[in-house]
Amino acid sequence: MTRRWRVLLFLISAAAGFAQAAELDARRIAAADREPGNWLSHGRSYDEQRFSPLRQIDQSNVGQLGLAWQFKLDVDRGVEATPLIIDGVMYTTGPYSIVYALDAANGRLLWKYDPKVPREHAGAGCCDVVNRGVAAWGDKVFVGSFDGRLIAINAKTGKRAWEVDTLIDRSRAYTITGAPRVVKGRVIIGNGGADMTGVRGYVSAYDAKSGKLAWRFYTVPGDPQLPPEDAAMAMARKTWFGDRYAKAGGGGTVWDSMAYDSELNLLYIGVGNGYYWNYDLRSEGKGDNLFLSSIVALNPDTGQYVWHYQTTPGDMWDYTATQHIVLADLSIDGKPTKVLMQAPKNGFFYVIDRTTGKLISAEKFAPANWASHIDKETGRPVFTGDADYRKEPKLIYPSPLGAHSWHPMSYNPQTGLVYLPVQDTVAQYAVAPVKQTEPRNIVTFDQGVELGALPEDPAVVKQMMATMFKGKLLAWDPVKQKAAWAVDYPTQPNGGTLSTAGNLVFEGTATGRVRAYAADSGALLWDVQANTGIVAAPVTYAVKGQQYVTFMAGWGGIAPLVLGPFAARSGVRADARILTFKLGGTASMPAPPPALGPMPMPPALSGDEAQIGRGRVRYDQVCSRCHGLTAVGGGVLPDLRYLGKEKHGQFAGILRGARVDKGMPAFGPNVLTDADIADIQQYLIRRSVDLQAENAAKP
Repeated sequence: MTRRWRVLLFLISAAAGFAQAAELDARRIAAADREPGNWLSHGRSYDEQRFSPLRQIDQSNVGQLGLAWQFKLDVDRGVEATPLIIDGVMYTTGPYSIVYALDAANGRLLWKYDPKVPREHAGAGCCDVVNRGVAAWGDKVFVGSFDGRLIAINAKTGKRAWEVDTLIDRSRAYTITGAPRVVKGRVIIGNGGADMTGVRGYVSAYDAKSGKLAWRFYTVPGDPQLPPEDAAMAMARKTWFGDRYAKAGGGGTVWDSMAYDSELNLLYIGVGNGYYWNYDLRSEGKGDNLFLSSIVALNPDTGQYVWHYQTTPGDMWDYTATQHIVLADLSIDGKPTKVLMQAPKNGFFYVIDRTTGKLISAEKFAPANWASHIDKETGRPVFTGDADYRKEPKLIYPSPLGAHSWHPMSYNPQTGLVYLPVQDTVAQYAVAPVKQTEPRNIVTFDQGVELGALPEDPAVVKQMMATMFKGKLLAWDPVKQKAAWAVDYPTQPNGGTLSTAGNLVFEGTATGRVRAYAADSGALLWDVQANTGIVAAPVTYAVKGQQYVTFMAGWGGIAPLVLGPFAARSGVRADARILTFKLGGTASMPAPPPALGPMPMPPALSGDEAQIGRGRVRYDQVCSRCHGLTAVGGGVLPDLRYLGKEKHGQFAGILRGARVDKGMPAFGPNVLTDADIADIQQYLIRRSVDLQAENAAKP
């Protein structure tokens, strides 16, 4: 046989092998319980239940778990990924969308792929440079990069196979933080950006082999002067008013949740908030604004609309419906029913018929004063009026952080319970003037809403901490629509959950602990210090008959960045790692990252109270979303009260762009004037003086 024929036969067999692998992967994900040792998709299976049939580790022996191995990630920022484990190999991601492939039994690095996200893009996102993981299909793994690319990587070699730009407008700062899903050979990916920059949301499907765009579904209408893209956009356009939404982008990004029903052949997506948050600015205070804050069912072959359910019509509080979607078959009124479950930011737990989109039930799982209840006949919320801040400031709960955010919940079909990480949050909303009528690639919060500032008095803050921004692990009965049990936490956000056939629920906490509870009763069975905050959801898998439990550990995300003293009370610092446990594991837990060193002396305070007051306002508007309200660092990025004379001497240059290569945004004169920078600097010096006084007063 000639060399030419050998090459030709190799190419033919390779192509056939890919087709077989792709077909095999479809069957494997759809029937994931047949190989419980793997974790094949983001939620383990297409239904996203995050329940494992593995039972080697159970309630009788979980206390014997010890560290099997740990792996240090490259960047110490927020870690939100769910690893995939396929035939003994773990595929996961870290900050800046870096992909890692490791031997799942011992943590040995097999390869690493860095998509080289430009560090100057870090300021484009609202909520840290996080990534929630990869998808796999055939011989490839897929990752969405923070700067908007979808990349296919050879699963064996770590080499890039193809790359596409998913963005429709690079003048606006779209981001990708969510994990892709693969359905029927198509990679599904959404994006973020509705909070900071004003973008138009959509979800796209690409061919897994070639990267060619298969379809795109927009979630909000475009320019009203142009024809709508399809019937769904024609329907949505009737629920929007004016044209300002089109100039601003509209929002509605699909930045996290998806699920797929292979029998119904329906893809479910969760849609986010509008831009602007202020309903009067966005849509003249009228209309439902489809498909904001909605669950939408699509045909995955064509991307065509099938049905929708809107959780918060006319949303003006950032009550996204991008939170985890779980599919299950429940007995409703004695009848087996295919349901979809979601606990979005707005504080209601929804059970929906996933065939038709009709509401079955919805009840509050957390305090919420924006609506009294959900009308079961219409499926619409009954607004109280207590959360309408357009005429006067209102104290509203949940806050924009939500009663439940992206942190995944899990459903255990054996107990019939959903295990839900809940947040007790509150905020004061008020109307604020908009600075830019057509937001572009900017890094400031400009939603037409002002959120109430935190007090700086340590005694007042301590008093507030006793009642505000706490968390809990809630076991929720979706049929009875009530709590079965709950575990209170002193702070939030706490990690997502995993439930198993061993009658266990695993969760990491904001205070840096990894825990296991009895799934039926909530009894604490295992509790180990992890030395950094955990916000991601754990997974479990098996290699050669040995079961493992993995936590992606690393403090970060929006709450640890912005909440200042409330985030700092967790007592942890960012330290991005993979922590994997097994029965009888004897590896040593890594030491916690070092605490802040001695406080350097800042320059002398020269500003008067008026300048310091102006500095606080501009700091809250521009800087607080990364460095913390009241200039108190939450353990992720530098605490600016610790700036010494040398750094203060470089302060203006840093804000103008001297450290963009390290992820610090550059603020031009159109965002911060020289006077603004001087005002902020005096405010930070004042906060340093305050901290010195606090430290001196401690016994």
